[in-house]
Amino acid sequence: MGALLSLPLLAIPSVGTLISFGASCCGAAACSAICNQCGIFKSSMATRIAYAFLLLINSIVSWLMLTPWALKKLEHLTLDYVNISCQGKQCYGYVAVQRVNFALALFHFILSILLLGVKSSRDGRASLQNGYWGPKVIVWLAFIVLTFFIPETFFQVWGQYIALAGAMLFVLLGLILLVDLAHTWAEFCLEKIEDHDSRGWRVLLIGSTLGMFTASFAMTIIMYIFFAQSGCAMNQAAITINLIVLLIITAVSVHPTVQEYNPKAGLAQAAMVSIYCTYLTMSAVSMEPDDRHCNPLIRAKGTRTASIVLGAIITMLTIAYTTTRAATQGIALNGNSSHAYSKLGDESGEHGLVDQQPSSRREMRAEALRAAVEAGSLPANALDDSDDDDDDDTDDGRGGKDDERGGTQYNYSLFHVIFLLATTWVATLLTQNIDYEATGVAAVGRTYWASWVKIVSAWVCYAIYSWSLLAPVVMPGRFGN
Repeated sequence: MGALLSLPLLAIPSVGTLISFGASCCGAAACSAICNQCGIFKSSMATRIAYAFLLLINSIVSWLMLTPWALKKLEHLTLDYVNISCQGKQCYGYVAVQRVNFALALFHFILSILLLGVKSSRDGRASLQNGYWGPKVIVWLAFIVLTFFIPETFFQVWGQYIALAGAMLFVLLGLILLVDLAHTWAEFCLEKIEDHDSRGWRVLLIGSTLGMFTASFAMTIIMYIFFAQSGCAMNQAAITINLIVLLIITAVSVHPTVQEYNPKAGLAQAAMVSIYCTYLTMSAVSMEPDDRHCNPLIRAKGTRTASIVLGAIITMLTIAYTTTRAATQGIALNGNSSHAYSKLGDESGEHGLVDQQPSSRREMRAEALRAAVEAGSLPANALDDSDDDDDDDTDDGRGGKDDERGGTQYNYSLFHVIFLLATTWVATLLTQNIDYEATGVAAVGRTYWASWVKIVSAWVCYAIYSWSLLAPVVMPGRFGN
């Protein structure tokens, strides 16, 4: 807890800050954790949540460093006795935000290199992904401090070109994965219905489709009522285009030609894409500036600071969740999964029997299990279960089991590359059109740039989904299977 409370102070690259943080980390519990690899996670889900939480904390710190508000609060807590400065440099603003996010980007870049080629938790390097949390947090914080010794000109170039390109790539990747998720969800439900003739899955698929279309049209009506008044041409155009394209992709998804080449295409995928793109459009018009009196939410009465803080935290939580899902779902782009069990008997004859002498008792058992899986007498995950039974250290001492001994649940290096891109998106989102005269907390994404990014992202998402429907029609040879 002491380390967490010290985070805001780490914007000050001073020896005293490092000493105070080091002291807070050296409590009995912290030292015990570090000595035990800081509680290495056996569950891949716990690891992903931990990295998402790290991104969330980094994003909130970046947001607080947009304006001098947080630093003034810290000075006030010391009864104005301590004057916070960064060795003559600004501790807030554009460059400060870029420094903090560059530190986390460097952290994930190094991990992505170190974890290249890790296939299972049996690899010694897997502990770098799932453990050593104390040292990793200290390294991350040290990177933040070190960035304040890098010239500001580097971050001007980094933010204007490299971070901006990474942010756009992150947005595009998220849209591709959203379309992939829509197809995966619909096909999964259809398989359940076909295999088991399940009424529950049929109700779930039809109900979710109707619910998402209903929500999409409801949001469209709300946008027309509150954000499309006279003189709001940008909002009127964005809302109308979204509605027209929504109707077009819905019609295309059930067109006879599309159904002929892709029988699993249908309204379920169109509904998921429609609600997401409509949400993006509504988020765009509700977060734009109110200089043209087109955003009544900004003029609404209430605690402005509380609404800004809540909006910023929700935005950061959304980014952390989206990044984690994209990073783990991104393995689908590689087309391979570590849990794809190979068939036996294809090269050694059609009898399907083991024709090689296993070198150990464990291999004998593994060969017998593979033969049983191939024969259909055991499920494929029995191979993973056998690995857990053979190794005593699969139990973490708290009843947890290692779910990656048979193969990683996701690509570790790709995971960190996507988190690196997420840091560039956070930095770009926060540093567009900064109000340098502001003294309070800064609103996140309340710029025309952010609104247009969301509007264009919705159009790109529609285009990607439309291509996924039309590609089998245009190139039947490539998508024949």
